Amino acid sequence: MPTNKKSFIGLALRGIGMGAADVVPGVSGGTIAFITGIYEEFLETISNLKPALLKIWKKEGFKAMWTQMNGNFLLAVFLGIGISIITLSKLLKYLLEHHEVLLWSFFFGLIMASVWLVGKTVSKWSVLNVVGLVAGTAIAFYVTIITPTAGSENLLYIFLCGTLAICAMILPGISGSFILLLLGAYTTILGAVSDILDALKGKDWTILLDRSILMGVFMLGCLFGLITFSKLLNLLYKKNKDFIISILTGFLIGSLNKIWPWKQTLETTTNSKGEEIPVVQNNILPAKYTELYGEESQLIPAIILMITGIGIIVILDRFGKQSTEKTND
Repeated sequence: MPTNKKSFIGLALRGIGMGAADVVPGVSGGTIAFITGIYEEFLETISNLKPALLKIWKKEGFKAMWTQMNGNFLLAVFLGIGISIITLSKLLKYLLEHHEVLLWSFFFGLIMASVWLVGKTVSKWSVLNVVGLVAGTAIAFYVTIITPTAGSENLLYIFLCGTLAICAMILPGISGSFILLLLGAYTTILGAVSDILDALKGKDWTILLDRSILMGVFMLGCLFGLITFSKLLNLLYKKNKDFIISILTGFLIGSLNKIWPWKQTLETTTNSKGEEIPVVQNNILPAKYTELYGEESQLIPAIILMITGIGIIVILDRFGKQSTEKTND
């Protein structure tokens, strides 16, 4: 638990990193938590959230309950996540619409580096762990070739999307936004956050209410998934850490198929706003991309952004090591 202003700010900054990762379908917030040295405490804290805390509040007061639930830690991390999601949603929506190849190139670099970063934490690559790696890769690859559903704003479906996405978000290897992308809800959720900000600015209370209800249902789904799934993951993580990380590393490798920047769109659908969005896509080489669409493949800047993504993960890894060493001291 953070005991001073400096440690609180440090946790909030980690939360900002987690939020940024959760917004983009490239690297998970769990990965950021893992490489910055707070993953185990985050998982343990979330899994300990239970109704019994209310009894402590009733008998011993709010302060006792807050201490028991590691409240300062949760406040700092989720404050950072919230700040990141609010500030990045409009930017990412713009980049996805106008600079898709470059944005996916950056994500691709993040994932490539995360494969190395997460995989190297496995203490011994036994036969069981290799099997976990292969299985994780195969499962993730299969998920990437599933045809995404056309986006739906049915509130029950949005609740389910929130539940599944948050489960992915706390795994160091699977992006919750990536799951939303597969479920056809990524642009819906990202657009809802953007619409809320626009509605507040323009004082459009009808849109604000409509989008707020949708986001409220989504957040309830997230809360439900967070509390229930974290307990199972915490148990499995403690029981066989190396095997679980091997599977997660495989998830990262398999997800590279989805993140490849140059794609040929074979089938599209129309979302609730009348916008045409891709449903079925094939990975193609940069030269083929130019041939099909008559546009520059942007190969050089794409490679630079891939390298930038790799560099960010390496820097975060070193930052995480230094933070862990200071904590141990």
